[in-house]
Amino acid sequence: MKKIALLLAQGFEEVEAVTPVDYLRRAGIEVQVAGIGGTVLKGAHGLSVGADLGVEDLSEDLDGVVIPGGLPGASNVAASKEAQVLIQVLHRRGALVAAICASPAFVLAPLGILEGKKATCYPGCEGDLTGAEFSTRRVVRDGNVITSRGPGTAAEFSLEIIRYLAGEAKAAEVSGQTLQK
Repeated sequence: MKKIALLLAQGFEEVEAVTPVDYLRRAGIEVQVAGIGGTVLKGAHGLSVGADLGVEDLSEDLDGVVIPGGLPGASNVAASKEAQVLIQVLHRRGALVAAICASPAFVLAPLGILEGKKATCYPGCEGDLTGAEFSTRRVVRDGNVITSRGPGTAAEFSLEIIRYLAGEAKAAEVSGQTLQK
């Protein structure tokens, strides 16, 4: 079974966090929700979500990491040394690194992960997407990196992660279960 971590910090965008967790678990992918700065975190719109463990307790034995956006959520992930190290280790190992909304610009770009890659982000964050070839597509996959625009693309983002980790058939199955098509 594939295993990923979803990084959750105060001010996360709720749809961008909950949708990947739900869709990936439907696909049979183990998701560990890792809290940064606590295990009960409040989203940008007041929804509190409990994490399974703290980011400092994560094993590096993962197939990937997913980083929701939102503000100040993306900035709080970017400020976490534990999150930075985990993301860099997984990326160097060729594991999946997926980020949505402000996180491609505020988390991945400063770490050099988007250097020479096609990527997208929330409108208005393009100036911070240093090193990347910006795309206006809703979801962009370039190698082991998946980026997406924002809350309205969370389902498509989640399905692309499933496609990457578990294949087209599993993505189609979850798409059908969730009435995406």
